[in-house]
Amino acid sequence: MNTIHQIFFNNSNIMKKIEPESVDLVVTSPPYPIIELWDDLFSKINPEIKRVLSAQNGQLAFELMHQELDKVWKEVYRVLIKGGIACINVGDAVRTIGKNFHLYPNHSRVLNHCLDLGFSTLPEIIWRKPTNAPNKFMGSGMLPPGAYVTLEHEFILILRKGGKREFKKASEKLNRQESSYFWEERNNWFSDLWNIKGTSQALNNETRERSAAFAFELAYRLINMFSVRGDVVLDPFLGTGTTTIAAMSSGRNSIGYELDQSFEKIIVQRLEEVVEFANQYMSERLEKHELFVQKRLSQGKPLKYINKAYGFPVITKQEENLVINLLKTVRREKNNLFKVVYEI
Repeated sequence: MNTIHQIFFNNSNIMKKIEPESVDLVVTSPPYPIIELWDDLFSKINPEIKRVLSAQNGQLAFELMHQELDKVWKEVYRVLIKGGIACINVGDAVRTIGKNFHLYPNHSRVLNHCLDLGFSTLPEIIWRKPTNAPNKFMGSGMLPPGAYVTLEHEFILILRKGGKREFKKASEKLNRQESSYFWEERNNWFSDLWNIKGTSQALNNETRERSAAFAFELAYRLINMFSVRGDVVLDPFLGTGTTTIAAMSSGRNSIGYELDQSFEKIIVQRLEEVVEFANQYMSERLEKHELFVQKRLSQGKPLKYINKAYGFPVITKQEENLVINLLKTVRREKNNLFKVVYEI
């Protein structure tokens, strides 16, 4: 089995060359409007935003920034197959502009626009980032009502284009079965609250000091939950390449766009190390299942079915054909095209 991964940098005509209804899943995290880290990016795209921020008009800046993101969501809808899913990780923003401290509801603005495009919304996930910070408030601390609740979560919006995806051919049904996940993983993944530690934000980069990257575990779960092996996964805001790495680890193809050319070196380095990283992660996934089996059997709870590839017990018949393919090689070809070969 092979997969192909294409990365584009500094492309102003984002996604225009992708054929309509040719992408199976989108997993992405856009720059968050009104987060100060992204002011320069949005202002370069639309200089009016810089003027509005200087005039301390937060609400108008919020809307103008989202109008730039709206162009991407329109393209996402165009390229997704019928039944395809878009997973958008986005956080709200809190900021004082002028003398007005305000929460800017980014997730609501994205969701409302995507509904206008024709998406159906599925139950969302709240990603709660564990923190050891002792100061769980903003504002004036002990004096009511001058303190504000600290934002320690982000949203993962889950949107579908059209009705439920169908798998009609025998080969499609088998591939779907081989792409399944363990029963205990389902119970953990399909929860509306995820406690996943965020990834390091430090960047040795001439453009900015923080990456704003999301966690590998987040992208890996979403790809395995909402796509099958061989699908095409798109990330229009690739950043440091986490979605590409998760797609490679999952046996999916991928396309990624990143405006910041300086990220190329970071992404290529991560992809060159992906074989060892992905195989260790997937080996641990198998080991966790074997530990789950041992614990369940020790409690006198039998497992009825046997997985055909590994010979260990599983809870449901749907897990019998589950296969986790380890990576063999990753080769970089011209124009940032990467080919992954998997162990049989």
